[in-house]
Amino acid sequence: MESLVANAQAINRLLARYGVKFGIYKNNEFIEQLFPFDPVPRVISAEEFEILEQGLKQRVNALNAFLKDIYTDKKIIKDGVVPDNFVFSSSGFLPECDNFVPPAGVFSHISGIDLVQADSGEWFILEDNLRIPSGASYPLIARKLSRRASPETFKHNKVDNNADYGRLLAHSMQSVNPGGLSVILTPGRYNSAFFEHSYLAEVTGFPLVMPNDLFVEENKLYIRTQQGGKALVGAIYRRISDEYLDPLTFNPESLIGVPGIMSAYLAGNLAIVNAPGNGVADDKGTYYFVPKMIEYYLNEKPILHNAPTYLPMYREDMEYCLDNIHKLVIKDVAEAGGYGVLFGKDMDEATLAEWRQKIQDEPRRFILQEVINFIDLPVLDGETTVPRKADLRAYVVSSADKTDVWHCGLTRFSRVPDSFVVNSSQGGGFKDTWVMSR
Repeated sequence: MESLVANAQAINRLLARYGVKFGIYKNNEFIEQLFPFDPVPRVISAEEFEILEQGLKQRVNALNAFLKDIYTDKKIIKDGVVPDNFVFSSSGFLPECDNFVPPAGVFSHISGIDLVQADSGEWFILEDNLRIPSGASYPLIARKLSRRASPETFKHNKVDNNADYGRLLAHSMQSVNPGGLSVILTPGRYNSAFFEHSYLAEVTGFPLVMPNDLFVEENKLYIRTQQGGKALVGAIYRRISDEYLDPLTFNPESLIGVPGIMSAYLAGNLAIVNAPGNGVADDKGTYYFVPKMIEYYLNEKPILHNAPTYLPMYREDMEYCLDNIHKLVIKDVAEAGGYGVLFGKDMDEATLAEWRQKIQDEPRRFILQEVINFIDLPVLDGETTVPRKADLRAYVVSSADKTDVWHCGLTRFSRVPDSFVVNSSQGGGFKDTWVMSR
């Protein structure tokens, strides 16, 4: 481990050279910044990860069942488990996808599930990311460079190999592909996850394409070949938000979408990874109902639990939130990336009063949660380490025939002492996640 730590700066220089950066738009300006890598890994024992694996598979299987149900029979609404106005008022619900099931019935092919470990040792789910979750490429390439910098570290530590992520993703895409090539779609160099797109194309062996490489003809998607011809595309990994995916169906001003791609999708001729419309299931408000989904669809008790969460649209929850707002976390269900997260403990009485009124005025817009005092991990600071809050994004890959949990994950940490916000868009860094072999 000493040699790995000693090579930290060299590894970060290589990551920068390879373009391992994170880009964000702030004040209408594209800002690209390094995503700092800390060489001290998060270590999870084989026994502990086995429990996480079971719980993550269970959760994603229930969420996939929910998506299929919501876009077809809507039984969970008819049975009164989830309110109908709650689902249909979600900005993530797409009426254009109603009564349609994607190829092989898989909606969320790649699920990024965010967890934290409390100081009690118990793991809690903080958030489900089912639209276009990113980040798997960072620990993937960091591990590759770490092995190169310090091979002896991995000789003396029995760590599960994480190099199979490309194989898992490729299998998922091929398993739902109704016929044609599988491709990785990037909107271009100035997308925040451009490095990831290019790296995933490398590890899957699939072509990296841009929107102007693709066109739709007779409800089928094609790629233009170098010889001036065309080749059929059957599965596409995309990192373009639903509203920009097809200017003929959604936002007509989109310049990064593919005109007509939704017609190919809705005709059953194309698998889109992840499926359009998944936002209804990773809405922060929908999160409240996931434990009930597990019991409803799988007839099982949840293995992993939500953070204690309150939905102000329910009177009892509203009363609790108003009385205890000073010690709760407030989350705007429409925000992501660490934005729209506020802590009551940081507010004065006047601000708390304003937020009580906002919550009463828009009870569907917010959830409130108890603060989980999640553990600190050691982060290198010069020649010593300092404690920093850290979460874990686990990756669950769903195929036509199985659900896999990647034996790794993206551990993100705050670079600010005592801060609970670890998102890369908020200036955090990342670690490799070691799942120990049996």
